Amino acid sequence: MGRLEVVDAREVWPHEAHDFTPWLLANAGALGDVLGMDLELSAAEHPVGTFALDLIGVDQATGELVIVENQLAPTDHTNLGQLLTYAGGTDAVNVVWIATRFREEHRAALDWLNTRTDEATRFFGVEVGVVRIAASPPAPLLRLVAQPNDWGKSVRAKAQAEGGSSKGQAYQRFWTQMLAELSGRQLDWTRSGKGLVQNWLALPSGTTGITFRCSFGRAGLCSEIFFESPEPALNDARFAAAEAKRETIEGTYGGPLRFDPLIGKKGCRIADYRTGQIGLTEDWQEYVEWFIACQTRLRTAMTNVFGSMTPMGR
Repeated sequence: MGRLEVVDAREVWPHEAHDFTPWLLANAGALGDVLGMDLELSAAEHPVGTFALDLIGVDQATGELVIVENQLAPTDHTNLGQLLTYAGGTDAVNVVWIATRFREEHRAALDWLNTRTDEATRFFGVEVGVVRIAASPPAPLLRLVAQPNDWGKSVRAKAQAEGGSSKGQAYQRFWTQMLAELSGRQLDWTRSGKGLVQNWLALPSGTTGITFRCSFGRAGLCSEIFFESPEPALNDARFAAAEAKRETIEGTYGGPLRFDPLIGKKGCRIADYRTGQIGLTEDWQEYVEWFIACQTRLRTAMTNVFGSMTPMGR
């Protein structure tokens, strides 16, 4: 057996801004695995007033904003101040600080912030290192050293927003059941393993501003692809490109789809529907099968027509 050796991170990433930050941007999944998020990082050196935030992105499973401040050095007061400045300037939900080593006073500061802030704000500390075995290529090692003291605080708040904990908990149990099915069938649609207390499940498409979703609504169950870029013109362009290929998409999908431009709202969708409600627990497995079948066919139809989501406007 080989011996695991620690490598100086500066040997792999000599310059923090030019090497490490771009590496994080290109390898958001590695950080997302540690945080338990479907993390998509969309920009480096994001302006916040006269300052520049290292990275900004979103947890695609929840739609919540994520910001990242990173340093290839032990934590210090300067970067803690910058972290709080960026959090205030972006109104982020998830605030991530990455360093090669967390001093105890700084880890304690993150713990204190997690204790004192509300359910809509979370602080994470991640130590980064590099290891290798003998002459193997160096491998990144990310370790979570600080996190929200009670992940359930946001769950409880969402349960109240659902108008009662029982309904919210039912959604959570259903999505957890569906995520287990996705994992068991090796469908790599999301890294999430636990359902949230909400009536919808977001599944990344791999393209910013496009999300696959499953949801419960007044009309029943909905399986869709949702165009939700903050640029309305981009959503319109993508939707128009899909609508122009409607006959082909529906032919590949194997049935009719509803093309809904949602005029005046933040996005637009292509969806399929069926009857059902979360309270019919005896039908949950049937619902799971329907969601997986519809999402599989929808993804196949979109990929066959466009190759990927990227040609759809940008």
